[in-house]
Amino acid sequence: MSINKSLSSDGSKVTIAVTGRFDFSTHQDFIKAYKEQPKGEKEYIVDLSHAEYMDSSAMGMLLQLREHSSKKPGSVVLVNGNEAIQDILRIANFSALFTIQ
Repeated sequence: MSINKSLSSDGSKVTIAVTGRFDFSTHQDFIKAYKEQPKGEKEYIVDLSHAEYMDSSAMGMLLQLREHSSKKPGSVVLVNGNEAIQDILRIANFSALFTIQ
C-alpha cells in the first residue's frame, strides 16, 4: 500500500495515486498528499488504477479531500477504479459528490 503525489506542469492539478489497499493504514500519507497544497486552489485526481481494495475509511478520506478542495464540480476526480471499487462508489452515491471516470 502506498500513496504517491504528483503536480501537473502548470501547478493546477494534483494527482494522488493509490496502490494496494486504500484503507485506514494509508490515512496519514493520503492526508499529507493534499494538505501540503493551499486549501481550495487545486484540482485533484485520485488515481485508483492500482488500488485493490477500498473501505469506509477511504471513503471518509475522499470526503475530507473534497472539503479541502474548492467543492466545485470536477474539483475532485476519481479515476480508474476496479469493478469492486466502482460498485462501492456507486452504492455510496459518490457520483453526486465527485466526478468518477
